[in-house]
Amino acid sequence: MESALTRARAIELAEDHLESGALLRELERKVAYPTESESGERGDVHRDYLREEIVPGLERCGFTWRLVDNPVAERPPYLVARRVEDPALRTVLVYGHGDVVLGDAERWTAPWSPWGLVVDGDRWYGRGSCDNKGQHAINLAALEQVLRVREGRLGFNVTVLMDMGEEIGSPGLREVCTALAGDELAADVLIASDGTRVAETSPTLVLGTRGEVSFTLRAALRPRGYHSGNWGGLLSNPAVLLANALATMVDARGRILVEGLRPPAIPDPVRAILSTIEIDGGPSAPPIEEWGEPGLSAAEQLYGWNTLEVLGLSAGAATGPQNAIPGTASARCQLRFVVGTDHTAVGTTVRAHLDAHGFEQVVVEVDPEITAATRLDHDDPWVGWAGASVERTTGKVPTILPNLGGTFPNDCFADVLGIPTIWVPHSYPGCSQHAPDEHLLASLAKEALGIMAGLFWDLGEAPTPLR
Repeated sequence: MESALTRARAIELAEDHLESGALLRELERKVAYPTESESGERGDVHRDYLREEIVPGLERCGFTWRLVDNPVAERPPYLVARRVEDPALRTVLVYGHGDVVLGDAERWTAPWSPWGLVVDGDRWYGRGSCDNKGQHAINLAALEQVLRVREGRLGFNVTVLMDMGEEIGSPGLREVCTALAGDELAADVLIASDGTRVAETSPTLVLGTRGEVSFTLRAALRPRGYHSGNWGGLLSNPAVLLANALATMVDARGRILVEGLRPPAIPDPVRAILSTIEIDGGPSAPPIEEWGEPGLSAAEQLYGWNTLEVLGLSAGAATGPQNAIPGTASARCQLRFVVGTDHTAVGTTVRAHLDAHGFEQVVVEVDPEITAATRLDHDDPWVGWAGASVERTTGKVPTILPNLGGTFPNDCFADVLGIPTIWVPHSYPGCSQHAPDEHLLASLAKEALGIMAGLFWDLGEAPTPLR
């Protein structure tokens, strides 16, 4: 009974972190740091965010910390903080990222700014409010309240890893994890938060991510354009050539036609999980269309299959075309893929496909930064433990996602560190993540604070090893 009462007290204090206005004040400070990672000019801001916004709270909880230089030149450092109660206890790794996408200030609802938190009913607007400053603020606040109720002892060790380059692919993270795998980043489980729930009111556990590889197709036929009246019909058009090449790779309904870019069949256990999931993006979401692989449900398309997207096309002067056959054309492509896809062979697979269809002139340039797909076995004991904890806190059976539809660097934890990964997202599909008017829902944040306090409380009482 005493444990139940103190668990309830930890959850109450965590939820009060929102009710008292403390989370709002904290997020106001955090959002004010323009920690854009795409600009390449925010190095000092990134360091200030870590030192001024993350470190004080960690020190208050008894963490020691250091900044780890990024092995990739001119990229921000990583923050590694540790709280070791007893080396014999299990260790949980908590990850978050403090960088954001570009503010895109001119497209926000006037007079709002991406760098000033605005409260409008249940919505807290600001760049990073949900991705990811609000989410890691929730987790660290919940951890602090559990520590407070337990009077300075958690019953487990904690390592916090903060990333300031996630929005550009976390350059250097794999190398840092490799270097510190048996030392400062050694852990038994990752419990972290990013991305969105399947729906606003449905607590969700995510067991992995789809992978991502980007590549450019380029038809560079000549160094300049030539007048279409003088040369039309005599010179090949690289834009036409590229459009036809793309049409052999993905059809007019979005189905992938390159066998090596298609995933294996969806495993039966994964299909069973996805059969219970409805995609609900909220009132601001676009309607779901008949697109992609025929015969799959929306959940199977998003979480169990691969997608090949064309993100950008370029040829000639697109905004002010002249009467000239362009000399070059390019297409920026992206493959989101699930476990079982050979992502290391994307370049050779696309090259062989284009050659077989007579498009030898099209060059394939694969980005070196590739994020592998991950998926924790749904039968792993950590999944059952986390699900039971969330249900105990909320009274709701959480949705289990085999993997997120998007991508973040979970492969560094699942593959490099070799640990189970449990992600507990604190946002919802209509949050405008990466778009103007990004926002966090206060009501969801309150529930999330309780969920995380419950998880951290239960972690201190879980048997070792977990069974």
